[in-house]
Amino acid sequence: MNFRIERRIGIQAPADRIWESLADLSYWSRWNPIERDASGSIGFGSEIRLTETLPGHSARPVIARVGDWQPLAQLVWSEKRGMMFNVVRYFEIDELKPGSCIAANGYIFSGLRGELFHDKHKFVLKQACEQVADALKVSVESRA
Repeated sequence: MNFRIERRIGIQAPADRIWESLADLSYWSRWNPIERDASGSIGFGSEIRLTETLPGHSARPVIARVGDWQPLAQLVWSEKRGMMFNVVRYFEIDELKPGSCIAANGYIFSGLRGELFHDKHKFVLKQACEQVADALKVSVESRA
């Protein structure tokens, strides 16, 4: 079974401006309150390193692999967190009309321990998705 937490938000900006913020990993520390110090490259199977700072939790280093990406549309990476626990982290951009988009970010947990982690931390994870969505919106719209 998979367990998902997601936040969608409207952003008054074109998809390319949102994608610029997502594709420039070194820029994340300026706008992303949860995933800090991101580095690596975006490409199928490439590695992304970052520090995850969930509210109320200690900072945790993450080494993940890009599973899918499409410029102006999505960035998806996955992390195996031990036996029976996988996490997929994603960003999606849907352009409704020029200059108006819906951006989503979320987590998908799988495996027995993934289910347990989700159940124990779903409030914090929901809060993290909200913070990331709000921060992305403010960052992108202020660069207009």
